[in-house]
Amino acid sequence: MLKKVLLSILDFLLFSNLFIAICAVAQCLVTYHLLHVEPDRYVLAFTFFATIGLYNFSMLLAKPKNPENSPYIRVRWIFSHHRLIISITLISIFCLIPLGLWYLSIESQFLMAFTGLIAIGYNVPFLTLNQQKIGLRNIPGIKLFLIAMVWSVSCVLLPIVELERSYQIHISSAETLLLVAKRFLFVAAITVPFDIRDLFQDKLYALKTIPVMLGEKKAYLFCQLLLIGYFVLLLLFRQATNQDILALTITLILSGWLIFKSTIKKNEYYYFLYLDGTMLLQYLVLILFSLG
Repeated sequence: MLKKVLLSILDFLLFSNLFIAICAVAQCLVTYHLLHVEPDRYVLAFTFFATIGLYNFSMLLAKPKNPENSPYIRVRWIFSHHRLIISITLISIFCLIPLGLWYLSIESQFLMAFTGLIAIGYNVPFLTLNQQKIGLRNIPGIKLFLIAMVWSVSCVLLPIVELERSYQIHISSAETLLLVAKRFLFVAAITVPFDIRDLFQDKLYALKTIPVMLGEKKAYLFCQLLLIGYFVLLLLFRQATNQDILALTITLILSGWLIFKSTIKKNEYYYFLYLDGTMLLQYLVLILFSLG
């Protein structure tokens, strides 16, 4: 009985996209921690609601013909709780509007409007290719980079822009670029396994993802190379303290191990809890090491 209740709670957290929104907040907190500044609660709230809204909107838009027959637990759960998901999405949007209009600077508003349009254009078929309507995700090889870019902008650039515009804290262009590059590599690395999992389905829908283009084995190697790239940047450009470098290195090793373990066919909880959870883990390990 207890196991069933706990599983229901876990399903709600993962499949309503509350957990990924918490991970997005954690990634913003990583940025504030590495810059040694106090977090902006309005930026954290905006990121939280924007993540829920966009992820749920994306899922609702991609509704299959018969979701109850989907091989994916997530799809079956979402469309068996259709009204709940719509309610959560609407609440997120209603919270997002005042946060964006009243508490973000005009520069941040433009940045987030641009990022939001890209995120929406990821799924909405607004382009025409070979007389077919497609979204940005259908452009060969671009899916991974769009996701990593949106996360890097939201969790690194947004906090930095707000620090500079609202708090007059100057962050150098070199420091900003390095933080964005490292976050881009990290998010890209943990995103690829999701595409590997969906390899057959993506081929069926003619989505030219990195695994479709490179093949499964090379895609896993590509993930590890992305993490190695992050590690090289971490060592070559020492912005962080020794404790932070050690904490980030440990999370890179753990992420690499989890990606490696995902080569064995795992259930959806492995991807949405463990792989996505590395974004939350990164912040928790940083905090743990800073206490020592």
